[in-house]
Amino acid sequence: MNMLKSAFATGITTVLLLSACQPNPETTTTTTPAPSLWDTIKRPNDFYPSERAKVLVVGTFHFQYPGLDTHKTSEEDQVDVLKEPKKSELEDVIAYIKKFNPNKIAIEARPKWNTMEKYSQYKNGAHPDKRDERYTLGMRIAKDMALDTLYAIDATSLFYDLKKKDSILLNSLIDQIDWDISDPYWEMAKKWLNYDDKLVPKMHLLDYFKYLNSRENHLANYGLYLTGNMGKVENQAADNLSLWWYNRNLRIFSKLVGISEGPEDRMLVIMGNGHASLLRHLFEASPQFDFVEFDSL
Repeated sequence: MNMLKSAFATGITTVLLLSACQPNPETTTTTTPAPSLWDTIKRPNDFYPSERAKVLVVGTFHFQYPGLDTHKTSEEDQVDVLKEPKKSELEDVIAYIKKFNPNKIAIEARPKWNTMEKYSQYKNGAHPDKRDERYTLGMRIAKDMALDTLYAIDATSLFYDLKKKDSILLNSLIDQIDWDISDPYWEMAKKWLNYDDKLVPKMHLLDYFKYLNSRENHLANYGLYLTGNMGKVENQAADNLSLWWYNRNLRIFSKLVGISEGPEDRMLVIMGNGHASLLRHLFEASPQFDFVEFDSL
């Protein structure tokens, strides 16, 4: 009997001791791990203003099909944006872009195109038969938004400046390039571009513009210039590309920087999609601007 009492007493003591060791949920505190160095370091954007000018770059095919680019759309794949069903689809594209609420609109035009003179005429009812996206998108949206100015931002490149001032020097920089070189990647690209042309008559224009202005499409368009002679002749293909194509787009970008007045700006840029791919890169990298994805409106 005494042994039972002793065992019972020992058991009670053990339970009491274990209970005393259990934490009280009302007094327990959770220890937060110390932040890691990765969590505390500042990022580059922390040193720049968070409020920036918004930019919507709308890459487009040329509605009037001027045939000035290397790739040319066959007549059977061309569409008329002034006739149904594309006419109504274009209205949907315009309504969608206007959601961006731009206060500045820039188009692919050079000074000699006399943009403001044409825009003044357009506001007074002229040019109703123009299919050119500079009219059907640029001027139309600018007029609807009651904007007084339409900016012409296209530019010639350093290549042509150098050609005028010192053609001998320019030719010495590119005289080893084989312009007829066989390029398997360009052959692949032609199949893609022909396929792309056939999408336009089949797709709703707004859906096509979302596809055209996707990151994947822009990167692929950018890549069209990076094959062929690249790597075949030391420096010459790279020098030609930078003097001709990159420089032209940097000058376009420079004009856009020049017309921006601060973070309150909402700039709409309407350009051929080849330009849009490079402008995307420049605006995304710039600390002055926020690049707006077309499909995010």
